[in-house]
Amino acid sequence: MNFEKSISMTGNQGVEAAMEWLLAHNDDTMEPSTAQEGSTANTNSETNTSSATVAKSYKCEDCNKLFGDTTALEYHAMKSGHSNLTESTEEIKPLTEDEKKEQKKKLEERLKEKRKEHEAKEKGEELERKKIRIHSEKEKAAAKKKLEDVDIKTIMNERKREKQEDKVAHDKVIAQIEADKLARKKMYGQTSAEEQPKQVLPVAPQKQTKKYTETKLQIRLTNGQTIVQTFNVKETMAAVRVYIELNRSDGEAPFSLITSFPRKVFTSDDYEKPLDQLGLVPSAVLILTKPQQ
Repeated sequence: MNFEKSISMTGNQGVEAAMEWLLAHNDDTMEPSTAQEGSTANTNSETNTSSATVAKSYKCEDCNKLFGDTTALEYHAMKSGHSNLTESTEEIKPLTEDEKKEQKKKLEERLKEKRKEHEAKEKGEELERKKIRIHSEKEKAAAKKKLEDVDIKTIMNERKREKQEDKVAHDKVIAQIEADKLARKKMYGQTSAEEQPKQVLPVAPQKQTKKYTETKLQIRLTNGQTIVQTFNVKETMAAVRVYIELNRSDGEAPFSLITSFPRKVFTSDDYEKPLDQLGLVPSAVLILTKPQQ
C-alpha cells in the first residue's frame, strides 16, 4: 500500500514526512521497501553472523532520525539538506496495526486538506485570468467603437464634399442654359438694345489649395500579407496600432512600426501624434517588425 510505503520510506517519522513523500512520489512505480523487510533481513543476518556487527538501519547524525533503507535515507537528505549520514545497529521498531491505522487516518485527512488548498488556489487563478480576459475584451470593443465613429465622420465629410461639387455643377448648367436662350433671341432679332442682358458666366468653384482629409495606409504584416485602410489625417498613430491589433492575421506577437523610405522607426512618443504631422499623408506604407531593443 502507498501509505505503508510512505511510512517506511520516511523512517516512521510521522504524518508530515509521509504526506510529503506521497505528494512527491504520486506517480512513482517503485517497489515497496518497508522497515519490516529491513528488520527481517537484519534478523537473518544476525542468525548467520555470530561475531560481525550488522547494520540494522541508517541514521542521520544531524537530526538522529533512523531509516530502514538507503532510499529513505537519500530522500531525507534531499529534503533536509543533511549530509552526516551513517549506518546504525539500532533497530527500527515497526508500527503496530493500531498505530498504522491512526497514521493512515491522519495522513488521509492532511492529503484532503492539501487537495482542497490546491483546488482553491486553482479557482482563484482561473478567476483572475477571467477578469484579465474581460478587461482586454472591453478595451478592444472600445477601440473598435472609436474606429467605427471615425469611419462615420469620414463618410459624412465625403458626402458634404460631393454635395458642394454637385451644386457647382448645377449652377454651371443653369448659367449655360440662360446664355443659350439669349443667344437664340439675338439670332432671331427678338431682343432690343434695352433687353440686352448682362453676360452670364458660369460659376466656377473657388480654387483652393489641395488639403487632404484622409490618408490611405498599406500595412505589411510579419507573415507577408498586407491590409489596407483609410484613416482621417488627424487620427493618431495609436489608432492605427489598435486597428492593426484588431485585424492582423499573423498572430499576437509584440511589434514595432517602421517606414522603409525614408526609414523611420516610430517610438512611443510618435503614437500620440496625428498622421499628417508624421508625414503619412496622402498615403504611406507601414511595416511590422520585431520590437526595437
